[in-house]
Amino acid sequence: MKEGFRQSMAWLHTWSGLSMGWLLYFIFLTGTLGYFDTEIDRWMQPELPLRGVPMTTAEAVSTGIERLRQAAPGADQWKIEAPNRNRTTPPRITWRMPPTYDGAQHGNEPLGASGENIEPRWTGGGQLLYQMHYRLHYLDVRTAGWIVGFAAMFMLVAITSGVITHRRIFRDFFTFRPGRGQRSWLDAHNALGVAALPFHVMITYSGLVFFMFIYLPTVAGQIDRFDDAAQTEFFDMGYSPGISDAPRSGIPRELVAITPLVAAAAPHGRLLSVTVQNPGDANALITVIRERYDVRRGTEQLVFDGVTGARIDTTAAVSFPAHAVNDTLIGLHEGLFAGPMLRWLYFLSGLVGTAVVATGLILWTAKRRARQAQTLRDQRGLWLMERLNAGVITGLLMGIGAYLLANRLLPVDMPARGLWEPHMLFATWAVATIYALFLPPRQAWTRLLAMTSGIFLLLPLVNALTTQRHLGVTLPHGDWQLAGVDLTAIAAGLAFAFAARALNARHAGNGQ
Repeated sequence: MKEGFRQSMAWLHTWSGLSMGWLLYFIFLTGTLGYFDTEIDRWMQPELPLRGVPMTTAEAVSTGIERLRQAAPGADQWKIEAPNRNRTTPPRITWRMPPTYDGAQHGNEPLGASGENIEPRWTGGGQLLYQMHYRLHYLDVRTAGWIVGFAAMFMLVAITSGVITHRRIFRDFFTFRPGRGQRSWLDAHNALGVAALPFHVMITYSGLVFFMFIYLPTVAGQIDRFDDAAQTEFFDMGYSPGISDAPRSGIPRELVAITPLVAAAAPHGRLLSVTVQNPGDANALITVIRERYDVRRGTEQLVFDGVTGARIDTTAAVSFPAHAVNDTLIGLHEGLFAGPMLRWLYFLSGLVGTAVVATGLILWTAKRRARQAQTLRDQRGLWLMERLNAGVITGLLMGIGAYLLANRLLPVDMPARGLWEPHMLFATWAVATIYALFLPPRQAWTRLLAMTSGIFLLLPLVNALTTQRHLGVTLPHGDWQLAGVDLTAIAAGLAFAFAARALNARHAGNGQ
């Protein structure tokens, strides 16, 4: 009975991972890149200045207000996003014009230290890659949430059943037998699975928590039926509808000095954003959003009268236990609290999770190949799966390289260039997958890995030929955020080249 249970768990582990394997691979890889979305954003907008002395909060607010007065004097709303000093991102200002305005309703621009308008190229940046892992690019949030939720549930089942199946899992972590075919892939899968097991459990479960109101819509749907006290408690959990837009009174009034107001409301650099509704009007409101110090995701919101500076409303830090757990899980998932070293640990753990999924897919085909499938149907399925694995796994890596390369090669003034960058990602991925169908599996792996290596090694060279933000500039300047993208591309290219060379040498040694 015990052996039968473990065999059942092995079957469950195989098919829960296999059925969602390619989707999980996409989610893990794009989500992992999201831990450096800010750094990739900067690299993909080389017009932004090199790292200098970061603006203080007071400088960002005063400079932002002056620029907004010049750029959008008649706006209904101004917003200043504070600089992220830990990740060297400049402040950003946005504005919203009234509906009667004859022109663009919204404006958005990063802000230079002297208040000048910086006009970077249109790009999806790292933020688009991050959003892909839960939006699946073109899908709406609800549809994508259900699909990603199913994949996360299957992953959670695969993790649990995998731990049960491998009763010597920690012993197997120290076992690796290279050159043994199926056994080598099993050893690699086991070792990678154990290496970051707590991270995999956390990231998968917290991913499910992220969209809990999509999966349980009846909870949110019953809010209006709560009494006043219950509604207050619910919204204190952080699901506040926010301050409603107050209409303009038509009475002009001078805006209160915002810099000292923000300094008192968000001390020690805790400011995330300042929003001014109805600037220059008697009904002006100032909303200050400040961050927490700890791992929990969430913010504190303070609203002030824009003329007198008197506090109107405060959404304080939440002490409600259920919300504290929710905030902690989501905060752990996003990793926004992490410093450079911990962020790299997140990134490497995410790569390990990606590799676990990939090796699991390869292991499945290796087992079937070792058994030499007898039926014609089995042979056709194995033929297709082996080639699709090569195309899907290496093709996505190649597509991400093409996405970064397109950022440098597409004309800066090209219409819709920000849309063509992800088009290049998916087009490259599709071509690589189709190309793999016309080659023997081992040849497909070798060639596609070599091409992927070439793309990543080409990135720093193309960057040097097309911008002034190459390693010859960023390294002497000490801008490790920009230099890190180029250096990581080189490291990835060398790793893919090594894998292609090792695979080719192994095939040559076997006479294949």
